[in-house]
Amino acid sequence: MLTMIRAIVRPEKVDNVLAALMDAGFPAVTKYAVAGRGKQRGIKIGEVTYDEIPKVMLMVVVDGKDKDFVVKTVMSTARSGDKGAFGDGKIFISEVEEMYTVSSGIKETATGTAEV
Repeated sequence: MLTMIRAIVRPEKVDNVLAALMDAGFPAVTKYAVAGRGKQRGIKIGEVTYDEIPKVMLMVVVDGKDKDFVVKTVMSTARSGDKGAFGDGKIFISEVEEMYTVSSGIKETATGTAEV
């Protein structure tokens, strides 16, 4: 089974998370800037409320057997301090039914690989 892991992390943690994934043998990552808020509903500094806070989303697809390891790697690298803090991010897990490589036309599914 293929598993998609989407991790929303603080921008200042991205380089560390990417390095940890690379060192762990998971170099294939898609990265994009996002903005949003969690349960804390933004942040208020003085009289100004910032409703959406900049974050970075990292997306990686791994074999299901590697899911827990990758999640632990991201979580331990993205966490602020020993106990973490509000705004450290979220990790979302989804099953991937099939995946295609555009350049080669190869289709990957939970049951194997085939050329399209």
